[in-house]
Amino acid sequence: MSRDFWKAYASNRGAVIGLVILALVVLMAIFADVLYPRSPWSMVTTPFQPPLSDDVVLGSDTLGRDIAAGIVHGARVSLLIGLISSLVALFIGVTLGALAGYFGGWVDDAIMRFTELFQTIPNFVLAVVLVAIFTPSIYSLVAAIAIVSWPPLARLARGEFLSLRSREFVLAAVTTGQSTSRIILREILPNSLSPIIVAASLTVATAILLESALSFLGLGDPNMMSWGYQIGAARTVIRQAWWMSFFPGIAILITVLAINLVGEGLNDAMNPKLARKGRGR
Repeated sequence: MSRDFWKAYASNRGAVIGLVILALVVLMAIFADVLYPRSPWSMVTTPFQPPLSDDVVLGSDTLGRDIAAGIVHGARVSLLIGLISSLVALFIGVTLGALAGYFGGWVDDAIMRFTELFQTIPNFVLAVVLVAIFTPSIYSLVAAIAIVSWPPLARLARGEFLSLRSREFVLAAVTTGQSTSRIILREILPNSLSPIIVAASLTVATAILLESALSFLGLGDPNMMSWGYQIGAARTVIRQAWWMSFFPGIAILITVLAINLVGEGLNDAMNPKLARKGRGR
């Protein structure tokens, strides 16, 4: 990336802080086995040990498992589900939005009606139904979150393609006889990526929240430790052991906030004119 991009990004202090926090969370997930070699499912001490105990810094849960180990290892699952589901949603949304925006007419109408069909049902309700139908697992979580996340990306891509398809450089490509796929992939898509990338970064934060909410309800992968699972496991003893849900909740809050700050920084760097207009209001 160019110096101008990083200069514009660095001018937003919140975005820089968000990037640092997100980098720390990613490093924590990568080196989880180094920080806590034992499995997060292992019982390492007596149940309900409070924070700052000798064996467990953040306390233990109902089975004597280390809360800190669960948070560190759970970062992998939460980030992985958030990232993969967002990439799948991005692929589906951009593909359908590009086709609708470029061809217009009945193609646009058909795709937009299909998109509206998914938007008539609240995202969380649809995700719950899908995971329950396909049996809770990491694959059903990714699929369900991707399915409820792609419609906004499709609408955004459609709008960008509608505004760009009549530009001179696109008309010139059509005149020279370039194929439709080449025009879409090499002419229009690169010029519409800035707002799509920003929206995709925010989709990751939403996906992490969705995964946490589904796991809280007991619809997460029972073989995977995640932040949502930790909070869900603590809901019956929240008055007796507040730390069991507090620390995983803080991890979710900080990570989602960091991703949102990074998304804001990307918006400032990729759309500097729009950012200046927004601040001038």
